[in-house]
Order: sequence, then C-alpha cells, then structure tokens
Amino acid sequence: MACQEDNFVNQITELYEKILKLESLKPSKEVDTLFEQLFTMCLPTDTSLDVTKMSHEVQDMRSNLIKLRGEAVGYLEQHYSTIWGSLEDNPLHHIDLFPTYTNYLNLSKLEFDLIMQHTTHVPTKIAFVGSGPMPLSSIILAKFHLPNTTFHNFDINPQANALASRLVSRDPDLSRRMVFHTTDLLNMTTEILSDFDVVFLAALVGLDKEGKVKAIEHLEKHMGHGSLLMLRSGHGVSAFLYQIVDPCDLKGFEVLTIYHPMANEFVNSVVIAHKLGGQTTSARDE
Repeated sequence: MACQEDNFVNQITELYEKILKLESLKPSKEVDTLFEQLFTMCLPTDTSLDVTKMSHEVQDMRSNLIKLRGEAVGYLEQHYSTIWGSLEDNPLHHIDLFPTYTNYLNLSKLEFDLIMQHTTHVPTKIAFVGSGPMPLSSIILAKFHLPNTTFHNFDINPQANALASRLVSRDPDLSRRMVFHTTDLLNMTTEILSDFDVVFLAALVGLDKEGKVKAIEHLEKHMGHGSLLMLRSGHGVSAFLYQIVDPCDLKGFEVLTIYHPMANEFVNSVVIAHKLGGQTTSARDE
C-alpha cells in the first residue's frame, strides 16, 4: 500500500506542477489534456487510498488542486454554454457533446434513485445551489427523470445565470420549469429554502473544508424539516477533485446513504441526508 501511495503522490505531484505553470485555466489543448489526466487519475479504483492520512504537504496540494479544478470547470462550462446559447436551434440539443456528459448522466440517475428511495412522494420543487453557467444536473434530472418538477437554480454569479437561462430559453418544456436566481447561499432565508423538497449543494460551493461546512450549517438552519439534502463528496483519490464531506459535518441532518461509485461509473461520491424534524430512516453506506 505504501508503494502504491508513493507512486500516486509522485504522479499527481508531477501533474500538479504542470498545472501550476499554465498561464490560464481557460479551455485550450494543454489545459484540457492536463485536467483530463487529473480526472482519469482520480477515478474510483478497487483500492482506495486514505488521503486524509497523507502528509501536510500533500493535503495542501490537494486543497489547491480542488480550487484549480473548480476554476477550470467554471471556464469550461462558460465556454460551452456561450457557444450553444448563441445557436439558432435549441441549445439543449447539443449538451451531449459536453466532455463529461456521460458522467453527469450516470450521476443524475443515481441521485434520482436515491431521492425516490428516501421520499414518499415525487418532489415538486428542487433547489440547486451553485448551478453555474451549465446546469447539467438540473437539466438532466428535469428532462429524463422528473418531468413535472420545477427546478430553482441559484448562483452568486449573474453572468453564469444569464448563460444558463439562455441555454433553456428555447426549450418549450424546460423554459417553463427552470428558474434562475442570482444570490449568495448565505443570503438565502428560511422563507426561500424551506419551500423545497430537495436541495442540491453543488461541488463547487465551498471548495475548502471551512466553506463547505459553513454552507451546510446555513442550509441546516433554513431548510424545511423533513426535506432532503444532496451533496457531492470526495472519497479515496477522488478527494483530489472534491472536498470530503464527513457525516460529522452534517449536524442537524440524518445521513441516509453515502454512495461510493464503482470504476468508470462517475468520479465523486454522493451523500443524501434528511433534515431532522421529520420522519427518519436508517443510514446506509454503499
């Protein structure tokens, strides 16, 4: 295991140093290649390394990689959303060309299944906090799994919301069921958050541990009793892409399921939790 860990750390350190030398994180052949390598390196494997026990230097590198990748993903989504939003036909006809579209398909199907396992009714209103310029999770859930649900997408960036809104504006169905709000999560009140059956917290909201916990604490304070919280989390080597969300971070929630993906399924783990105050269910770790 030590040899395997050393090999992984050496490889990801070499890749990290190349990423640091990039002049820009906006889409280009070099940027795309390096982050594709990072993505592949962090795919789930049969043997999961415990990154939390690695050295402080590696932890610092991991934290910085999460932020760098988050910035690169933002630029990538902005790039594709700008192009497709400018087309004359329905931009949603082209979303399957997004580089990680298959990953989103698999992830959204799993998240839908988890929601339906832990609720007695089909949700009518879902909030996605940190939806960005390319709200693929909302779009895929709305198109393929929840045809009668309204999705409220929240992002702090007005440009991101403008691009996302333009993506769905020419779709006769989703233009009626996708709503966009420009606001900071920490400004969202009980009046807003208690209205949703399910709240998704995007991976890019709270890129460091402190920010993630602060976001969760705000949601716990203002979400409705009995509502569901869905989060993306790192596990094993995927923790170099996603911040780890531990059950102890979810005070005021009951963790229902922690799902760790199989190889080639998708990258991040999924956590679904229940806001305490309603009916509870036993937690499972898959």
